[in-house]
Amino acid sequence: MSVQEQPVIKCDSVYKIFGENADKMLKLAGGNVDAQEFQNAGCVVGVNNASFEVHKGEMLVVMGLSGSGKSTLLRCISRLTDATAGNIYIDGEDVTKMNDKELIELRRNKMGMVFQSFALLPHKTVLENIAFPLQVKGNTLKDSMNRAMDMVELVGLTGRENYFPRELSGGQQQRVGIARSLAVEPDIWFLDEPFSALDPLIRKEMQDEFLRLQAVLNKTILFVTHDFDEAIRLADRVAIMKDGIIEQIDTPANIVLNPATDYVRKFTEEVPREKVLKIISVMDPVDGGIELSDFKVSQDAIIETVAERVLSEEKAVAVVDADDKVVGLLHRAKVIHVLFGENASLESKS
Repeated sequence: MSVQEQPVIKCDSVYKIFGENADKMLKLAGGNVDAQEFQNAGCVVGVNNASFEVHKGEMLVVMGLSGSGKSTLLRCISRLTDATAGNIYIDGEDVTKMNDKELIELRRNKMGMVFQSFALLPHKTVLENIAFPLQVKGNTLKDSMNRAMDMVELVGLTGRENYFPRELSGGQQQRVGIARSLAVEPDIWFLDEPFSALDPLIRKEMQDEFLRLQAVLNKTILFVTHDFDEAIRLADRVAIMKDGIIEQIDTPANIVLNPATDYVRKFTEEVPREKVLKIISVMDPVDGGIELSDFKVSQDAIIETVAERVLSEEKAVAVVDADDKVVGLLHRAKVIHVLFGENASLESKS
């Protein structure tokens, strides 16, 4: 029997309620918090009974509209804000019980943070901005600069290391912020709306860059956004929040295919499924009696990227894993159903 790996982040019934009577109200409510009742009593519910785990190398995207509690949750986990109640564990240690010295050590050695505001030092160059947290940590100037140069190359800013922030575009400034947070080699990466200030084209480029970096670095990431498309594009799992409550936490595919609440369903209604779902989400079991096409598709391929070819095949298409082993079948009718809905799928069979 395999032993479950200890989560990197664990939240256990976390609440954050703002207001003078927060503690008293929470005790009287016995954990059953009604946001409207608390508001009538002069309190604001930021996070309401959040419980979840994030494992090593996983990217959890916390998504919600303004005021949903997503940024407050991130700030509680990093202890930039103190939770009203509950326990928050980082590698098994309860962050809520740490003193100031322990918190400083945790942030210096395990956490990297990127926020919507780039917060670059205007009088320092790209290289100096990236090296700054390393020098604060106590590294020598030479070691800090060498490490900073490695980060410059990692985020694709080679040749601009001696530029000042004012000489960079918004996307380039954001890359400096990302490089600076990575310079300290954090185990956990917190990103709060890091791309929301960028125009759509640069934002898409930064998402691509972010996915590339994660493929190389395999960090444990908590990423906050209000953009559902961004959430499903980046995440291993998505947590959707409303009024401080996590409405659903699941893989992007399961959230799109099986929304747990009406609120989540509203987010998924307009999502082009073919741009989100992987083949593994829609494939059928292997059937040895079916004749297969010569064409094969990866289980990790996005449906949109192979749909045209699959639709041109009369026979079922084999779905293979990373070792080229057949793990499922994809039928033309299933792709039609994903692209055009149930009626189109039925028409294709008639």
